[in-house]
Amino acid sequence: MRVVSGIAGGIPLIAPKTDLRPTMDRVKGAIFDSLGEAIVGSRVLDLFAGSGALGIEALSRGAASATLVEKDTRAVEAIRANLDKTRLQGAVVEPLDIFSFLHKRAAEGGYDFILADPPYAKQKGDRDFGVELLSDPALARALAPEGLFVLEKLPGAPLPTKTGWELLRERRYGATEVAYLRRAAPGV
Repeated sequence: MRVVSGIAGGIPLIAPKTDLRPTMDRVKGAIFDSLGEAIVGSRVLDLFAGSGALGIEALSRGAASATLVEKDTRAVEAIRANLDKTRLQGAVVEPLDIFSFLHKRAAEGGYDFILADPPYAKQKGDRDFGVELLSDPALARALAPEGLFVLEKLPGAPLPTKTGWELLRERRYGATEVAYLRRAAPGV
């Protein structure tokens, strides 16, 4: 696992010694290549930050700021070590549950891009964080009006309908599918 591109490109990142599943470099590269120059100067929120790879990639490619939210203390330590290693500026690490952060700390319209790589719901009865996020009005409030929500999920896992989100596209990369969404226009 490494920073794929930008000013910190090629720097290896530390994965936390947990059961977290870091975003593969191929997927990370594809996400940021698709965002292109829009990432430059943007405000990014990385939910379920894990190693911090997504937020760090955003900063490396020119984001003005990245807020990395992760509740696992071992992962938070890895994020801080990775930020020290890359020497990137503009990062804020929030050691909180992502829903607590969204409801109590996220500024309204505060983020141009919200990236989330939650644990996948692999079996019936597993908690589906993707569905919970899309159903939570606090996520939409945190996103800037023209912002983009990028969600990693299990391939083929359905997204909830009637949640106020418009699916722009989905791309599959092996065992990961990436959904790109924006807030739906009022009345849609």
